Amino acid sequence: MKSLCIKTNNADLINYLLNELKDIDLKNMCFSENEFKIYKNVIIHYFGNDEPLFLSKIASILSFLVIDELEENLLKRLILQNYFYFEAVERNKILATCFDIMADDFFTLFDKKFKLIYQIFYEYLASHKSIVLNGFINFRLKSYVSFLDDILNEAVNHFVIEKEYLEFVSLLKLYINSQNYGCEMVHLVFSSSESILLDENKNPIEVDDDIFKAKYLSDITFSANDYILNSLLTLLPRKIYLHLVDSYMDEFIHTLQLVFENRVHLCTDCNICQLYKKTKIPHSEPS
Repeated sequence: MKSLCIKTNNADLINYLLNELKDIDLKNMCFSENEFKIYKNVIIHYFGNDEPLFLSKIASILSFLVIDELEENLLKRLILQNYFYFEAVERNKILATCFDIMADDFFTLFDKKFKLIYQIFYEYLASHKSIVLNGFINFRLKSYVSFLDDILNEAVNHFVIEKEYLEFVSLLKLYINSQNYGCEMVHLVFSSSESILLDENKNPIEVDDDIFKAKYLSDITFSANDYILNSLLTLLPRKIYLHLVDSYMDEFIHTLQLVFENRVHLCTDCNICQLYKKTKIPHSEPS
């Protein structure tokens, strides 16, 4: 016979364990709940002959318990411990980003988490009769916590980049709104392969790609069209007609719309669009 005692004071974890044990597909097993002075205990007795299978079932339940019930709190604790200098709202955004990252590759990352936790639980239960959940999670699941820490670091990097991006966009908007118009209109012919600027007479505008003359670029890179953004900030047109030759939009277009707001007018099927769909954006003046 193999007997195990799982100790915790968390009522939610007790209920989780009891519900999972009720549904376990394993004969010759019984369990009960007892409350003592310090902990509530879930006592499990197995009378069968396949102890590895029994241990595997219990280790799986405990692994799912950690991921389902405790992972969010573990991430919150790591965030507060390592990034306490962020505001509460910012910490919540970082937490949400952690779950977004794990959702993007859910099955692969979930499998990795589960294997990390399962192996530690299984090896411990094979040689121990009692487990205190809080202490076990705090002191024995270091590889799992390290995994969460890696996810957290990635989330913080995403958050900081996004924050710097929005701050840079805000500064550019303030600059634009404080300046007079430099010209009436500019046409931006945009495609996935190349983009050009045209003046109001539809003549090409030279884009200066000399980084030393690029006044408005930061160390944040939006796309290969950063120098077009720099030129538009120099020209300061009243209107920007955006011609999407192949209906392609990337981060640069999103940035352009954020910075210039209602000055940007989207076009997908005008004469200029039709012309450049045929000519594939030439480097010389359009005919």
